[in-house]
Amino acid sequence: MNSKPAITGDALRASVEETAGRLAGRPRPAVATLRSEPEISFEFFPPATTGDEHFRATLEALDPLGADFMSVTYGAGGSSQERTLAALQAINSRCQTPAMGHLTCIGASRDSVLEVVDSYAAAGINRILALRGDPPAGTTEFAAHADGFDGAVDLVAAIAGRGDFDLSVAAYPEKHPQARSAAADLDHLKRKLDAGARRAITQFFFEPDTFLSFRDRAAAAGISAPIIPGILPVMNLPRTLAMARQCGTAVPAWLGQLFQGLDDAPQIRQLVAATVTAELCTRLQDQGVHQFHFYTLNRPELTWSICHILGLRAAGSGNVAANLNQRIPAA
Repeated sequence: MNSKPAITGDALRASVEETAGRLAGRPRPAVATLRSEPEISFEFFPPATTGDEHFRATLEALDPLGADFMSVTYGAGGSSQERTLAALQAINSRCQTPAMGHLTCIGASRDSVLEVVDSYAAAGINRILALRGDPPAGTTEFAAHADGFDGAVDLVAAIAGRGDFDLSVAAYPEKHPQARSAAADLDHLKRKLDAGARRAITQFFFEPDTFLSFRDRAAAAGISAPIIPGILPVMNLPRTLAMARQCGTAVPAWLGQLFQGLDDAPQIRQLVAATVTAELCTRLQDQGVHQFHFYTLNRPELTWSICHILGLRAAGSGNVAANLNQRIPAA
């Protein structure tokens, strides 16, 4: 028997009305700018093995959508360094979309981190997402390597001084879990941008007002660089909840209620997830947001579906859709 509480609707209705009221009070952009084709980018994690067929198929499915870049994550302490570089080289060789390499500095010396920067440059990769990195499991505080960088600001400045790199940094609409306050977190973001980064990409969130409020506060703090919202489609609710706890992202009650009872219905989950995520993006578009960074988790079918709903098309999209449809589990 399902022991989860039934949906009463009262709390959900109150939350929706409150959020709608805040959104309604915001100035709306000119009608001509609404729902235009968005600019997109994708994030992947490096496959476990070189030449991974699933990763190759993922790139082939999403590359025709014309993203601004495809980024590849970098394991803590450089644990995935070789696999990350191999994935980036696969993007460069197979795709028209430019590659962006993630880079963390935690637990590593300055020289070893800068060696990775040089390896990226040698591979033709000049886009880097510069990150401090998460502390090792079992610890909550950042401790700089004895011969390492003090943090992301120091890392950005060093990379910017090493060559002509297009640098991005992370931003946290709901505050970094280790930040003293939201104001301190915004100040840190500004220092990263001032050190040489051109844009910020945010942690994922689920309510449009979360991002819009953050964008407003960033502008008030003197930040003028582009801030791209990070979008995480819900492919697996328990996994999403675990990720949200780790990074301090609030999960609204309605999200869990939408996926209630769908554990054994993957195709319906995909439909619900695509609809919810596309709605988040279109509500942001209505407020002038035109760039989205998708955390794909190397699952192209859901991300592709969302981009299709948002109006993005590519030559041969019918064949791609048919191939992706076959990859959705039947049960």
